[in-house]
Amino acid sequence: NNILTAIFGFASLVQMKIPEGDPLRVNIDQVIAAAERAAGLTQSLLTFSRKQVLNLRAVSLNEIINKVDKFLARIIGEDIKLQIVSKAEEIVVHADSGQIEQVLLNLATNARDAMPQGGIFSVVTEAVEIDQEYIDFYGYGVPGAYARMAVSDSGMGIDDQTIKRIFDPFFTTKEVGKGTGLGLSIVYGIVKQHNGFINVYSEPGRGTTFSIYLPLSKAEQQAGPDRNRMQYPAGGSETILMAEDDTVVRDLSRTVLTEFGYTVIEAVNGEEAVQKFREFQDKIQLLLLDIVMPKKNGKEVYDEIKKTRSDVKVLFLSGYPAEVIGNTGLLEDGSNLIMKPVHPQDLLRRIREELDRGGSPDSRGKP
Repeated sequence: NNILTAIFGFASLVQMKIPEGDPLRVNIDQVIAAAERAAGLTQSLLTFSRKQVLNLRAVSLNEIINKVDKFLARIIGEDIKLQIVSKAEEIVVHADSGQIEQVLLNLATNARDAMPQGGIFSVVTEAVEIDQEYIDFYGYGVPGAYARMAVSDSGMGIDDQTIKRIFDPFFTTKEVGKGTGLGLSIVYGIVKQHNGFINVYSEPGRGTTFSIYLPLSKAEQQAGPDRNRMQYPAGGSETILMAEDDTVVRDLSRTVLTEFGYTVIEAVNGEEAVQKFREFQDKIQLLLLDIVMPKKNGKEVYDEIKKTRSDVKVLFLSGYPAEVIGNTGLLEDGSNLIMKPVHPQDLLRRIREELDRGGSPDSRGKP
């Protein structure tokens, strides 16, 4: 993850300096695209193991589908008809929209391969109530209100023996080189991370339906639209204490932050971070701390600094999954955690949001 962070970061800095029409621009664009594919595989493996950090918020399920419908059409091709049906005007779920998009893209790819001669690919959404009768019948689930997203194809279908293994990692019925065997495993992992569940109904020659159930959000209103990830957020003039033991990541972060107006004080380990804070505490507005580093980990650094300044803001960086961090007791939740590899845009956005947010991290949500 540190390696990918460096590739993303330095390539993005070069990209910023090259005008759109410059012939060299296409080369750096390809570098970034390749790095994104590599990061995608890494995140896919984390998602399957259910250790990927999710950006959960109240979102419209129908809007997520409408947002990717053109992309779905490109994936399945011209010989397959796309049908999208919503049985409810508004279905709000507590979800990571990017991960739900990934579910749809993976299922669309699977459906396309099941219909080499063409057919119909449909996505149907509705609000449903899961009761004890359903749970007794299927053997899983929790009673409550859910959004049901039924994703179907009219393809060749799946036999019973294959269905039993369909969500197993690296299991595939495709030819060598035609698939990784992770697509449906990733779908399963994402759904489980959302406290949902999924079942499959299929008969050979009669198509397949994946029914995905996601808990309905209790929020009455959905959150605003996502920011464009490729737009660089506003910078600032604040001073940031950055503690990172990886030289490449530290150099990249300093370059990005200073480029956007921030003053950066660097530390290569936890003890030095505490020492630098004591020296410059009146100037520092934000801590940017790697979770795992020598001498003191990021949480220990933050806890010690809080004794001096309880109002200091903090963001943690880690290449380790949130679940691993949580199990070690290093971080109670992932609210202030940025997962590596991190794009410069995302780093700048999270820093700006944290600096503009009122209250200290520990005081949020307290009366």
